[in-house]
Amino acid sequence: MAKRPNILWYCTDQQRFDTIGALGNPHVQTPTLDGLVESGTAFTHAYCQSPICTPSRSSFMTGMYPSRVHNCRNGNEDFAGHPPLISKLIADSGYDCGMVGKFHLQSSGKRTEPRLDDGYGFWKFSHAPRDDWSEGHDYADWVKEQGADLGKLLEGDENVPSQFHQTTWTSDRAIEFISQERDKPWFLTLNPYDPHPPFIPPKSYADRFDAEAMPGPYFRESDLEQQNQLKDIDFQTRAQRPEEFNGRKQQALYYAMVAQIDDQLARILKHLDDTGQRENTIIIFTSDHGESLGDHGLQFKGCRFYEGLVRVPLIFSWPGHIQQDLRSAALVELIDMSATLLDCAGVKLPEQMQGKSLLPILQGTAPPQEHREFVRCEYFDAIDSSFCPGDGDQSFATMYRDARFKLVVYHGHDLGELYDLQSDPWEFENLWDQPDFAHEKMRLIQASFNASMLQSIDVGARRIAPM
Repeated sequence: MAKRPNILWYCTDQQRFDTIGALGNPHVQTPTLDGLVESGTAFTHAYCQSPICTPSRSSFMTGMYPSRVHNCRNGNEDFAGHPPLISKLIADSGYDCGMVGKFHLQSSGKRTEPRLDDGYGFWKFSHAPRDDWSEGHDYADWVKEQGADLGKLLEGDENVPSQFHQTTWTSDRAIEFISQERDKPWFLTLNPYDPHPPFIPPKSYADRFDAEAMPGPYFRESDLEQQNQLKDIDFQTRAQRPEEFNGRKQQALYYAMVAQIDDQLARILKHLDDTGQRENTIIIFTSDHGESLGDHGLQFKGCRFYEGLVRVPLIFSWPGHIQQDLRSAALVELIDMSATLLDCAGVKLPEQMQGKSLLPILQGTAPPQEHREFVRCEYFDAIDSSFCPGDGDQSFATMYRDARFKLVVYHGHDLGELYDLQSDPWEFENLWDQPDFAHEKMRLIQASFNASMLQSIDVGARRIAPM
């Protein structure tokens, strides 16, 4: 790339992979994302490296697994001794860098998140659409400047109207950053809080979606017994039949939040077009992890690795420079997105980075359906067990998924899950205890163990002599 592009990276919070119309969901309303799919490359099998916010974000901001960077928990005090963030590397290479919204590499409980050596010159912070930080919460300050009271809006029957919504504020700040005069390329990270729970879209969006028209979660009665076996493993909810929590209604509200994201992204893209910057701006759309949304009777997140929770959207669009209207089913990790961002910015990948750039696929110089032989995901004491209804404490688990099978091991328990994703894509038939799959199970356990040792162990300082 002779001229380095601007980079617009839009990362939602807790958005499943199957929430885009052009990729097969007829119940959502995503014309903007559909346009990005048609004008670019969509990786349909992209996996986060943890199903929880902070470890996932720490992973893709460093290009390394959460266990490797020693940041596996939500609610962490700090991120001491971390490797260089990709934003810092991009800034040091000559980019003007901006961040809007949630960052969450450290706890924002009872404080606004402390800054790291992140490389961002433009920083507009909003961890969540609440007003319980005494200072440093740019979104809450903006709502007050508009003459509104965020607390009262959240208590109202119509929820927070679109004009005062955090997703709208994110777009306003993005347009502010993009409009600045500069003589260098820019890199903008946008992190809205939606479609993270609670599912409270503006009424104008909620009214678009009829709960009765929704397909409902992926659920079978056998899920109740399966989840009962895992009751001591951390999760934010107990398994229930979807009608007990109105699963179709939750789905409709969730899709309404995605629709608002789509409309607000459209505002940003229009501004790029209006200012003549679109043709030299690569756009990346993804999310930090998914959402259970009633699948298997579960809501929200925790120590599970079902597709809706660990598989996320990943779209690259830059017409004229990368492959258009390409759907790649290659196995991809979000740390590969990290490596690709550096690659696009012309930054040499650090030796310790574990991601593998997707640029060869994007540029058509590598087979589009081949990237990794397997993907991994980790959960190591990631959320406070007191926020979970079970009796578990400090759950630890790993996922290993190859082209056909997914293996999950709940460490310290005689529990696991094994699914044949070719015949059972929504993971209803647990083969862990099936004699016919005993050999496959042992093969995958060994492969997962080897991958964990090779990818997560930090062997320390570089060797300078034989002894």
